[in-house]
Parts: sequence; structure tokens; C-alpha cells
Amino acid sequence: MNALRIDKWLWAARFYKTRSLASDEIGKNRVQINGQDAKPSKEVKVGDTVCLRQGAVERTVLVQGLSGVRGPAPVAQLLYAETPESLEARQKSAEQSRLAREPALSIEQGRPTKRDRRQIEKTWDNRWSAGID
Repeated sequence: MNALRIDKWLWAARFYKTRSLASDEIGKNRVQINGQDAKPSKEVKVGDTVCLRQGAVERTVLVQGLSGVRGPAPVAQLLYAETPESLEARQKSAEQSRLAREPALSIEQGRPTKRDRRQIEKTWDNRWSAGID
């Protein structure tokens, strides 16, 4: 086997759970082969560089093997080697997301908490009318 469809290779290398998900991501131009946008039928060969995006993570891998069947994860990891720059960028991204502030803490709208409600009631108890005192 000299070449294999990129959607099948991405599925066999366990980057995506199904071939249709791999095809969808390729169709959204989230996968490049040797710097060019790929189509699902584009063939990948040993030695090619594949750049792909999974969520917020962008990975660059070198194709080291071809397989048309999806095997166990340790076997799938032998099909590619991630570049050192890609590994470093992924680690930086993981560190930033770990240290980032919880998004839910920035929400100030919505239903008040019990404490907020009590503070609102306390301020309005003294003001029984909107008239000027």
C-alpha cells in the first residue's frame, strides 16, 4: 500500500471517531496535507506532513505508516509522529487553559443568588417609595 485516502487514514490513526467526522472536518478546511487544503479523497503517503485542528488544538504530524483498518490506540500511534513544535504548542495551550479563569465566574446577569437577593431586599426595605425624602 503506497497511498491511502486522508479521511480513512485520520480515522485509522484515531484522530476522529468516525470516517464521516473526518470527512466533515476536511470539508471545513481544518486539515492540510503538505501545506495545502485537503479533500477527503486526497491520498496521503509516508513522509507527508498533515496539519489538523481538533477543537482549539492544532496538531502537526508526520505520516510514518499507512493502515486502512482502525486498530488499538498503541498501534494507531505508530502511524504518525507529532512534531516537537506541535507538542510544545499543545502543552502551552493546555497550561493556559488550566490556569484560565472559570468562565462561569464572569457571569453577572441572570438569577440572583440567595446572598444577592438578601442584599437587594435590605436596600429596598428602607425605601418604601420612589419619592424624594
